[in-house]
Amino acid sequence: MSGVTLVEVSLDEDGRRLDKWFKQRYPGLPFGRLQKLMRSGQVRLDGGRVKTDTRVKAGQEVRVPPFENVSSTPARPKKDIVDEKDLQTLEQAIIYEDRDTLVLNKPAGLAVQGGSNTNRHVDGILRVLGERRREEFKLTHRLDKDTSGVLIIAKSSKAAQFYTEMFRTNQVQKTYWALVVGVPEIDEGQINAPLIKASGSKGEKMVVDFSKGKKATTYYRVVDRAGDRASWLALAPKTGRTHQLRIHCESMQTPILGDGKYGGAFAYIEGAEVDKKMHLHARKLETQKPGGGVLSVEAPLSPLMKSSFKYFGFDASDPAGIFDEEIL
Repeated sequence: MSGVTLVEVSLDEDGRRLDKWFKQRYPGLPFGRLQKLMRSGQVRLDGGRVKTDTRVKAGQEVRVPPFENVSSTPARPKKDIVDEKDLQTLEQAIIYEDRDTLVLNKPAGLAVQGGSNTNRHVDGILRVLGERRREEFKLTHRLDKDTSGVLIIAKSSKAAQFYTEMFRTNQVQKTYWALVVGVPEIDEGQINAPLIKASGSKGEKMVVDFSKGKKATTYYRVVDRAGDRASWLALAPKTGRTHQLRIHCESMQTPILGDGKYGGAFAYIEGAEVDKKMHLHARKLETQKPGGGVLSVEAPLSPLMKSSFKYFGFDASDPAGIFDEEIL
């Protein structure tokens, strides 16, 4: 590595301690040496001095001085796969665009970011689309692979920092729609169930833990029901924990339809002629725009959700599916 470089913090690295960030990016750099580089001001974050326990934010730039005899970033994963069909799918998914922002109605089944055994994802497709349009696209938040709906994309590093901070400080009003198995005992309420990551025989999962978990709050409302078999919930998460809505629905003994990871066999309705995939849709997001004004977007239902709404007799145009201002 020759000369000073400015390395941008990715969305996946958001919230990571700076020393952990360096350990991942530059595994051969001794911790003691990193401390000296920070004390002398050779390592900086957005131009300012930092400590090893400083937490980085997506979109920030880390000043990295030249190293000698230090291994650099670990090998990249398998090359992303992007074809013309993917580009067409993503372009058709655009539901709003301005100078700073692109908003997608993300299809269910498409991952937002790459990872092990995932080389087809929104981030990779956006890189190719950006090259063709000569624009820069940056992720600002995530949705689960099997969740459809509103996904905000920034068109510059500055816009990405702005939106990332909006999500970090819970200044984004979010409404999700879910079809769940069964009906909650109470038609409307607030779920307060702190969450923590735990390891199990089938890998890591988020679990409710009232002693060690991080605060997680969700407002919910039963919009409609199909007898006692299934119900349509409007969900407004006030925090953004991993898999929060999925676990909170399961905690009411009404798992999201098709969410076998958290609902197990109870996440399916015997005899129901609906797809067995997860039924969760990011319906509406509202927040401030980087240049001023309000961004308010709604995503039409995915084909999966539309088909199941029709099967259960739910009317997607029902205004009760959006929360009142006092809730948001």
